[in-house]
Amino acid sequence: MSQQGPILFVSGTERLPLAIALDDCKLFPLIDSNWADAADAVERLMPAAVIADLSGSDDFSLKALADKAGSMPLYLPMIGIDPVGEVPANILPYSSGRGFDGLLARLNAALRVRTLHATIERRLNDDSAMPVRIPHSDPLDDATVLLVGRGASYPSLSVALGERVAVIGSLSLEAAISHLNARDLDGVVIGAGFSARVLDNFITTLADDTRFRHLPVIVSGLPLDAIGKQPLANLEFASGDAATVAAIALPFIRQHALDSRLARTLKSIESGGLLDPRSGLMTESAFGREFTSAVTDSISRGAGLSAARFLFDQASERTRLDAARILSRLMRRFDFATLHADGSITAAFAETDLREAHVIARRIASVVKHTMHASRREAPADPHVSVATLLAKDTPDRLLARLQGNDQRAAS
Repeated sequence: MSQQGPILFVSGTERLPLAIALDDCKLFPLIDSNWADAADAVERLMPAAVIADLSGSDDFSLKALADKAGSMPLYLPMIGIDPVGEVPANILPYSSGRGFDGLLARLNAALRVRTLHATIERRLNDDSAMPVRIPHSDPLDDATVLLVGRGASYPSLSVALGERVAVIGSLSLEAAISHLNARDLDGVVIGAGFSARVLDNFITTLADDTRFRHLPVIVSGLPLDAIGKQPLANLEFASGDAATVAAIALPFIRQHALDSRLARTLKSIESGGLLDPRSGLMTESAFGREFTSAVTDSISRGAGLSAARFLFDQASERTRLDAARILSRLMRRFDFATLHADGSITAAFAETDLREAHVIARRIASVVKHTMHASRREAPADPHVSVATLLAKDTPDRLLARLQGNDQRAAS
């Protein structure tokens, strides 16, 4: 793992055995600090990460340290060892009972996000004309979490998590795997109703898939030692009421949502600013240029070209972005689409006649309908779809106008 600075270890009078082990492994330059000087040390040393022994912290010093870490220009991960009570929202908790290997895995997973952030900032600074910027809103605004459970804790966990993030529910771990394969998620919270053996198999399945090795998995209702091997870097055990479990889960979810946001931004940079870092689809201006070029080329070659418009009635911005990201995963490599300011999505299907376009649009609409998130206050999002195909005398504007004025709805 590349380093942009030392690791700052904050503690009271005695150094934790975990800090000694971290220093002995010689993977990171480790600098010690007491609580009184910790916030100043962050500004002075510009560390790559902060690890704090929370057993000896006071509320004032802890808040000052967390605020300073949160104000740094690059993502600065904070890991809090053995937290007692409520802690600031940007601290990733860690139990010393899990040992050194677990701490090292969690630290490396967090540093991976920081390295990605540093890479993007460097590329943006090298090309000041690049029309791409990292969104500055709270990553939780974009986060979607999978809640799995079938016990009495499920409703309360759904409410506690739903106050901050989008929540998709699942009653079984088998269905949870299907959700994970179908869309991008920022965490899994598991409520009561599953045995330790079943959870162990589920966690092993996630660990064996490289896509999920950094995915936060929060297990409630089971003790730390209920599962022998704990191969996931961001696997955490939480006890207490639903609000406590949510407070433990949210820092991990926020970090993963930031990671996803940065990954989309990097793709946008690599495309030369053609992709929207929020939706994952093309920007409207880039889509317009590409669509014009595709129409001209298709007419000159006598090839097929069709387009579909997906309209979401009265859906929130989060729901529309959610649909756009799902659609970006479903399209073929040679198709392209954009999310418009009015919340509709236009997709272009190259080398495709009207009949095939209807089939593709129906399939996409069906998957989006059954996969996308809608909040409790919204009716289930049911996309309306209109389809049009390129005619011999069409212009790009004429094709799009016919698409938008087509009242025939494809099955959704």
